[in-house]
Amino acid sequence: MKTRSLLSLAGLAIGFALPAFCQERDAAVDAQIVQQLHAIGKKSDEAFLKGDAVAVAALYTEDAILVIDTGPVYGRQAIEKYYADQFQEVRYFRHDTKYDPISPRPIGTDGNVVWENGEWSGAFFLQGEDCGPHQVRGYFASINVREGNTWRVCMSTFSISPRRPTTNQ
Repeated sequence: MKTRSLLSLAGLAIGFALPAFCQERDAAVDAQIVQQLHAIGKKSDEAFLKGDAVAVAALYTEDAILVIDTGPVYGRQAIEKYYADQFQEVRYFRHDTKYDPISPRPIGTDGNVVWENGEWSGAFFLQGEDCGPHQVRGYFASINVREGNTWRVCMSTFSISPRRPTTNQ
């Protein structure tokens, strides 16, 4: 009988603690902060259209990590070089970022770290190639931190969704 009572009490404690834990996760981010964070995506889109690796890298913290399919790229300088190399090969004429409806979400309670996720899409020509354009799309996730009055990306990753197969008809 005592064991059953203890199990019931433990179940009640967990039942009351879980909603409190989920409330932390479901906390909303201030609308002004959401605008500032989504401005990062807009600046990124603009930098891609210009082929401006310096502008893309400026959106990251000094010690940021960009996780790509070949492994992590460490630090703002290396991220700049990665995008400079990419822009030597491709020229974007469309690049769009769309955020998940519940994005961004806070991490911790101090309001200085958030995570975001969403979709991106773009269209580009390969440099020196006469065929194209090439359409790409994928998903992204990032962790952003506040540095003074500026938000910067400290970790991001993205995917490139495979092209849908075409049929010859």
